[in-house]
Amino acid sequence: MLRKSDILSTVRMLQEENLDVRTVTLGINLNECAGRDMKQVAAAIQAKIRIKAGSLVRICDQLTARYGLTIVNKRLAVSPASILLEGHTTADALVLARALDEAAAEVHVDLIGGFTALVQKGMTSGERVLIESLPAVLSKTRRVCSSINVATTKAGMNVDAIRLVSQTLLRIAKATKAQKGFGAAKLVVFSNIPEDNPFMAGAFLGSGEPECVINVGVSGPGVVKRAVERLLKADPEATLDEIAEEVKHTAFRVTRTGELIGREVAERIGVPFGVVDLSLAPTPRIGDSVGEIYQTMGIRKLGAPGTTAAVALLNDAVKKGGAFASSSVGGLSGAFIPVMEDRALAQAISDGTLTLEKLEAMTAVCSVGLDMILLPGDTAAETIAGIIMDEAAIGMTNRKTTGVRVIPVPGKKVGDTVDFGGLFGSGTVTNVNCPDGAAEFVNRGGHIPAPVQSLTN
Repeated sequence: MLRKSDILSTVRMLQEENLDVRTVTLGINLNECAGRDMKQVAAAIQAKIRIKAGSLVRICDQLTARYGLTIVNKRLAVSPASILLEGHTTADALVLARALDEAAAEVHVDLIGGFTALVQKGMTSGERVLIESLPAVLSKTRRVCSSINVATTKAGMNVDAIRLVSQTLLRIAKATKAQKGFGAAKLVVFSNIPEDNPFMAGAFLGSGEPECVINVGVSGPGVVKRAVERLLKADPEATLDEIAEEVKHTAFRVTRTGELIGREVAERIGVPFGVVDLSLAPTPRIGDSVGEIYQTMGIRKLGAPGTTAAVALLNDAVKKGGAFASSSVGGLSGAFIPVMEDRALAQAISDGTLTLEKLEAMTAVCSVGLDMILLPGDTAAETIAGIIMDEAAIGMTNRKTTGVRVIPVPGKKVGDTVDFGGLFGSGTVTNVNCPDGAAEFVNRGGHIPAPVQSLTN
């Protein structure tokens, strides 16, 4: 049983350390709205979202006032939109996306995820329509986020889908040129996508989930950083296993706090509680950086030898603490490394100590993958496809989730800076050390078979 007095005590101890509930995400299954007339589908979607999510923001605000713990984002995640697009056109896809966008605005949520296609093994007509519609959808809506799953450990990797997505990504950037390619920041390409992730842009409601469900993402990089600082102040010679233990205990307390909030929201709305996702998701604020945790551990220059080991230590300790705190841990639950959204990581890219190649190595042990990375606007589609393929290979071989969210910025070159503002942050345009040379391999297309690790039956 959760003891509210214990959790409120934890909240009081952590009030000044940037602890927050990063997102409360309500999942809604929209499959019953499918039909041949997209205008009728759109109307049914808006009606269902209005009914199911109308009280979400009000309830979250009430709990913020009650507990003094900020709920930063209130979001929706719907079942894959590609299902609703079977037998439809790209024009219909835009009608659908606008309906989702308007419904999200009506219930006052920040973002809505689920403009999603699962194409790891093949592609239906609806999934192709969804992908091809993304330049229009992500340039003409404000709140809609998209995710494409191109690989799993069980199914292998769909290279044809990756090629299509890479070409589409450049068109998305071009369509949002006036916003510095910002549309690409609302698309994540996944391997082993989780069906209960509350974080954007990758949230959607998976096929094994309830009709409606509350999933919560709690983020506390500032809390973990302060905990490590206190440990090292008390014992400057503390070993790495002692640091890991401190992180684990801190993650335990934060997870319990998140579960309390999530269960209360779910109870008040009248839907099941799903998972608490303890992912250390940073923001551009000073003191709310995952990169600063690594620096506190002793990695003074992010990207130096040992950085990947520090990521592994932190990610493992977070997962262990969260798993002990709750039987409902899910989503991603680890340490994110979104470059633009993390002040220390963004600075390391600017300083040249952290490269895309080193980030790729770090993704083998972190929670997600190559996240919020700025690329030159003239980056070739084959280069982007190669980046996605490499990251997908890490995910499917290691039975973990990996993702790619890269932003080719029109008109920008390596070394230029771009500022999206707010939680999306700012950063420096970077590039791969060897951007050419893999086009022939990428353009062979086809399918990379599932690894031998998939043979678990």
